[in-house]
Amino acid sequence: MNIENIVEDFWASRQQGVYYPPQWFDRLTLDQACQVQLGLLDKAVAAGARQVGWKVGLTAAAIREQFRVHEPVFGYLLEEGRLDSGVELDLSDWQGTGFENELCLRLAQPLRGPNVDVAQARAAVSGCHPAMELVENRGDFSAQLAVAVADNVQQRAFVIGPEAPLTADADLAAVRCAVDINGAEVAQATGDAVMGDPYASLAWLANKLAEYGRWLEAGQYVMSGSFTRQFPLHPGDAAQTRFSDIGTVTVRARPETG
Repeated sequence: MNIENIVEDFWASRQQGVYYPPQWFDRLTLDQACQVQLGLLDKAVAAGARQVGWKVGLTAAAIREQFRVHEPVFGYLLEEGRLDSGVELDLSDWQGTGFENELCLRLAQPLRGPNVDVAQARAAVSGCHPAMELVENRGDFSAQLAVAVADNVQQRAFVIGPEAPLTADADLAAVRCAVDINGAEVAQATGDAVMGDPYASLAWLANKLAEYGRWLEAGQYVMSGSFTRQFPLHPGDAAQTRFSDIGTVTVRARPETG
């Protein structure tokens, strides 16, 4: 199939508010979906958007088994989606909002695959933000994974707290997070839930992007993958995630009016 034509079709559908174009259901491989996603990124940048980083998804082995895929997936982050901790969201134009609890790594130097290892990934990182990824369930993610990948893996925004510097021996696999919604704790987890080590997620991303002629640039953010399952965010909710030795990130959804 002609990838450029598929990109144009997805782009045209997106302008009409259709993010999972049904004409592509059950027709794309994951490799084709990645190519379409990157083509849509290029069109967004050409239209004035600014890319500020990348995200990794399906980092937990159990979730990959659920979707019958052998590796994680990636997506891109745009400047318009970068939000500071404490933000209050108006969800009136969101579709099925959820949040995931992640570390957001900040690169001090570029990473170019292939053959990036965990040690090289660690050396490229200067700091780390406590973070939440804000996702939109714009279609049936489970039934149409390839279409979801083409549509940037549910990405809508990401919320980050203050950056914490990292020492060379920082053990991100041991970082513990605790998640509260409306003052009640709903989850605890550690960084080893992310491919055994968030740095392993970063190395995987660098190597995967190399397959498509892309690389990680100095200054970019990388959302490494969620420590926990995805939680819904409803109007009026307040969510907080605390990461040991890293910091806290919070988000609030504005109550519905009327």
